[in-house]
Parts: sequence; C-alpha cells; structure tokens
Amino acid sequence: MEKLSLSTKIDINAPVAEVWKGLTDPEIVKKYFFGTNVKSDWKAGSPITFSGEWEGKSYEDKGNIQEITPGKYVKYNYWSSMGGTEDKPENYANVSYTLDENDGFTTLTVTQDNIKDITSKEHSEQNWQTVFGGLKKLLEK
Repeated sequence: MEKLSLSTKIDINAPVAEVWKGLTDPEIVKKYFFGTNVKSDWKAGSPITFSGEWEGKSYEDKGNIQEITPGKYVKYNYWSSMGGTEDKPENYANVSYTLDENDGFTTLTVTQDNIKDITSKEHSEQNWQTVFGGLKKLLEK
C-alpha cells in the first residue's frame, strides 16, 4: 500500500527571522507546541528530540536533521513513541519546514510523508494547522 504525504501552509504576519526563531527556540516552541521540549543544535546530521507529557503519558519522539538552511528550511526524519510503531527506519516520516517572506509576511509550508492512510493524513494536517496556528498567534501579538 502506498504511503501518503501532505503539504500545508500558514501565513504569519511576522518577518522570516522571527518565524525561524519560533521554530527553533525551545522556550518559544514549548509555548505553542503542547508544552513539548525540543532539543537540537539545528545542524545537518544532528539529532532532534521532542519530549513531554500528553494526556498523562510521557513521550520522547526523535529523529535527525537531514538538511538545513538556517532561517529558511529544515528537513528532519521523525518517529513518534506515541505512534504505535517500532523504532525502525521504515516507520520514520520526513518533515520539513520551508519559510518564504514577502513584505514582512512569512509563509510557513510544512510537509510530511510516510502517512499510512487518509484519516491519518487529515489528522496530521489538522494537527500542524493547530500547532502553527499557535505560533502565528504568539508572533502576531
């Protein structure tokens, strides 16, 4: 069965540098990403982890930075401990954030692959919109 992918966009009324900081600064990420602690040095080949507690359960999701152009683009692979799959390469998704600025507005495009079915795709897309809608609110204050 072929896996699905998604791409979703959100426009943020803030310069690209502020949006990038919002994606990579652990203190800011924690404010809009369900209290998640993100750890990475944001360099190609380096690990990235997302940890915290969700509905009373501790989690630690992980991956590695695949590609990065600071201030513009990052792609990482990702495995969720909450996903019900084994921690092995075929269960990792690739996630990327692309930033494009135009007249002080930044468009954040999020892509994700290796999605198992349409229900999961819709859930992921809604989740990304919720998460980055939180970032948008934070930056547009």
